[in-house]
Formats: sequence, C-alpha cells, structure tokens
Amino acid sequence: MKIGAHVLRNALFVAPMAGVTDLPFRLLARRFGAGLAVSEMVTSRPELRDSRKSRLRLDHEGEAAPVSVQIAGADPALMADAARYNVERGAQIIDINMGCPAKKVCNVYAGSALLGDEALVARILEAVVAAVAIPVMLKIRTGPSPERRNALRIAHIAQTAGVQLLAIHGRTRACGFAGRAEYDTIAEVKSRLTIPVIANGDIRTPEQARQVLRRTGADGLMIGRAAHGRPWIFREIEHYLATGTYLAPPSAEWIGTVLLEHLEGIHALYGEQQGVRVARKHIGWTVSALPHGEKFRHEANRIETSRAQLDAVRSYFERLAEAANDARIAGDRLAA
Repeated sequence: MKIGAHVLRNALFVAPMAGVTDLPFRLLARRFGAGLAVSEMVTSRPELRDSRKSRLRLDHEGEAAPVSVQIAGADPALMADAARYNVERGAQIIDINMGCPAKKVCNVYAGSALLGDEALVARILEAVVAAVAIPVMLKIRTGPSPERRNALRIAHIAQTAGVQLLAIHGRTRACGFAGRAEYDTIAEVKSRLTIPVIANGDIRTPEQARQVLRRTGADGLMIGRAAHGRPWIFREIEHYLATGTYLAPPSAEWIGTVLLEHLEGIHALYGEQQGVRVARKHIGWTVSALPHGEKFRHEANRIETSRAQLDAVRSYFERLAEAANDARIAGDRLAA
C-alpha cells in the first residue's frame, strides 16, 4: 500500500478512535502489524488547540513515519488551517473525519453529519487538499441513513478534490454501531474509483478480514473495535492473509507483558490520576475473554494508583501462567 510518497508495510489500518488510539496504543498496533495507525480525532477549532486533551492527542514522540492525524470540523477555512497547523507539528498524512456518528460530533455538524451536505463536503475537501502538500485521506460512512446511501457521490467528490485514499465504514450515520455492516456499498464505490478504498466495519477475525476483502474488492482494511485489548490482531490478520494459516494464540505470559507495557505508556502520557482511569478500560478489554477476567476487571476498577494497578495486573497474569503450566504438567503425566 502506498499513500503519496509513503510505502506502508501492508494495507491494514488502525481506525481512529477517540479515547483509544492514543500514542501508546498506536505504537503497539504498528509494532504488531498495522501498516498505518491514525491518531485520535482533533478539532479544527483553534481556541481548543492548546487544551490538554488536544496536546495529548497530538503527541507523536517516538512514532514511526508516516504520522497520520485526523481532523474534524465543518468550516472549510478552519479545516484547512487545522491541516496546516498539524503539518507544521509533524503530520505526514491528514485524515478527515466524516464518519464519526457520535452525537456530540454530529450536533456541531461535523463527522458523519457532513454526509448530508454534499456541497459542503466538496468545499471542505478542496480547501484541505489545497492547504497542504501531503496526502489527504477521508473516512466516511455509507450515507446519512439506509434510505440515503450517498457514499458513491461523496467518493467521486473526494477523488475529484484530490483525496488520495478513502476509508468507508459499512454503516450509515443513523445506524451508529447497531446491526451489521453492509459491504455492497463499499464494493460499488471500489468498482467506480481509481484511488485506494479501505473497508471498515465488523472485521473481528482473520477469516472475516479475507471475506470482506473478497466481498468488496477493497485495497485494504481498517480495524477498530476488534483491536480493543488486542493490538496484536493486525499481525494475526497479516499472517492469515499471507499464508492462509493461523498464528498460535499468544500465551497469558506474553499478553501480560504487552499489557504492562501498554499501561506504563498510558501512565507516562496521561500522568498518575488520569492514567489510572484511562488504563482501566484497556485492562477490561484485554482480560475479558481470559479466565476469571470479569472478576479481575471489577477488582482492577477499584485500584487508584499506577503502582498498585501494575502490581495487580502482573499478579493476575502470573496466576494465569502458573495455571497453564500446571495444566501442561498434568497433561504430560496423563500422556505418559
């Protein structure tokens, strides 16, 4: 996969997710197989650029090229200015958010709310593309509602404006995250465009990744919620697409090591109090399918310090590793 002058490892993208795809998460996802990890959405409003939230979202220290920043807003001039602002601070790819269905975003006529105004979409895209000399990507949904799927018209507008890559989530704004993603619209858009099209929505396993690629003909995939607590899903999909075989499941010891590294990164980025709060959801996602995971999640949610949080996670995974080792010994004895 190539975007402008940037050649990516593969065509597996980390979906930009507010409150999730911060620097520690992006670093892990890139290490574990993602070709590109787009930052959390940042507002185009200049008065909010110096807020603590914006500064944390724009931390790219140690991040490998290309650095991709997603911007959101509804004013073409402000969006163009936001693109320039982020390029000056290290962005190498600008991603425009026209896919977020969250009410607080749509209520200010940004995100997927923009899909209802195709003329405004054109003005925003033209302004941003003209403002910067780096590649511009666009993330959309299939339309405002199931009765008005206008992704193909939006896609043509984007391509004409100079957008170099389009990612499509297979739901409409009205759908939110309910029901199932549909891929026929993505397939139709892919068949009509010359720029790369990336499929997004309900891709949770390597098999689903292959099925969606075959169904849509898309050039790549964007993974969002399936990566919660599992940033190594990208290497699993990468391996399966390349070989048709599965990687061995990671051991409890390995998962624990990755989670501890992730938590340390979160604590360092956000500081003690906020870091502990942010880390809780990542702990919950990681342990959700593991033995006694739900019980441990509740226990971990009551921990108030980073040191105690790390100690509790370390102890939990040590217990899992011991149990797995005991089970192996018992199995060996039975086999003998």
